Amino acid sequence: MTAVRGSHRRRPVRSDGPAAPPRSRISPADLIGEAVAGVLQRPARTLLTALGTVLGVGAFVAVLGLTATATGQISSRFTALVATEVRVEDNGGPDPLTVDIAFPDDADQRVAAIPGVVHAGVYWTAPRLQVTGVVLPGQRPAEEIPVLAASPGFLRALNPTLAQGRLYDEFHNDRAEYVAVLGSAAASRLGITTLAVRPAIFIDGIPFTVVGILDDVQRNTDVLFGVLVPRATAQMLWGPPDPSKRAQMLVETRVGAAQVVAQQIPLALRPDAPELFTVTPPPDPRELRDAVSTDLSVLFLVLAGVCLVIGAVGIANTTMVAVLERTHEIGLRRALGARPRHIAGQFLIEAAAIGTAGGLAGASLGLLVVVAVAIIQRWTPVVASWTLAAAPALGLVVGLAAGAYPATRAARIEPVEALRR
Repeated sequence: MTAVRGSHRRRPVRSDGPAAPPRSRISPADLIGEAVAGVLQRPARTLLTALGTVLGVGAFVAVLGLTATATGQISSRFTALVATEVRVEDNGGPDPLTVDIAFPDDADQRVAAIPGVVHAGVYWTAPRLQVTGVVLPGQRPAEEIPVLAASPGFLRALNPTLAQGRLYDEFHNDRAEYVAVLGSAAASRLGITTLAVRPAIFIDGIPFTVVGILDDVQRNTDVLFGVLVPRATAQMLWGPPDPSKRAQMLVETRVGAAQVVAQQIPLALRPDAPELFTVTPPPDPRELRDAVSTDLSVLFLVLAGVCLVIGAVGIANTTMVAVLERTHEIGLRRALGARPRHIAGQFLIEAAAIGTAGGLAGASLGLLVVVAVAIIQRWTPVVASWTLAAAPALGLVVGLAAGAYPATRAARIEPVEALRR
């Protein structure tokens, strides 16, 4: 009996077709390396592309820095001048005692007695008078030089700087002396260059001895073009002020006292009729400073925004040109397995790198501008730290926004079409 051995059967091997190739991958380091190589491949074009961002970010930093720097100067100047200045005007209302001038003869002393007042004085423009002085050979007599009737307190409230001589005082005013103080422009027109010879000018034919020449004033700079004579002298010669040019008073106060002083002036001048005066206190220096700072910020930030837009357009244009020039390269990389997001990521990083570099350079440029202007103007430079920190981020945002469309277009390039070109 023959034993039959069982045969060994082989199991068929199941096959679902050829194995799929692994999906292509690229590390962040390689992606950044490719982007850096693309940026450095054309350095001149990259620098020109970043120039718009440099100017935009630089303007952004410079505007904020100069605004902050100027704010302190605006505050101090307005505090020193505008915030210490009160104006009082004879409003021309019915006066129970006189209809000529509401300010009493001792108005300077009454207002000066208010705590917080430094100087105070009354003034008005006298009727149109002919003023003549020294006539040099070949020079015509000066005409239409304004004559101001001014009390001694008004001269001191101007905070004047004298070129020569002195100011007239209460002695000259009380005695109605024929003396005058000239503004620098008026003295030049009248041909008076020195007081050593005790020169005189003629106002409607009446001689006035020139006792002083103003070089400059901090308030009412128009007085530099005129002639100032004592109030009492003007009233005696030409009468009270013209109804169309009412008398006024200039009051200089200490810092912080202007608002309180303004409330007390009408009663100090005329307790019987305080309604005869219109008092104009200074504006709040903080509100004025904030308004000026806001206006400057808005104006220059708009200019900075325009520069940033120009920079973004430059980056977008250059990135688009790079995409068109490297179409064959993009197609080859796609054929070798690069994904669309790899292509898009490379061009986005290139644009972001250009924008960030422009932001860093712009921050440095803006800081240098602020420091240079501060040194020239003898200011203290003020730049907020967050401004410098935000500048590279701003450049990065501009770069990403500008490179978004070119990167998307590069990612959509088909390998076959690219290799055909």
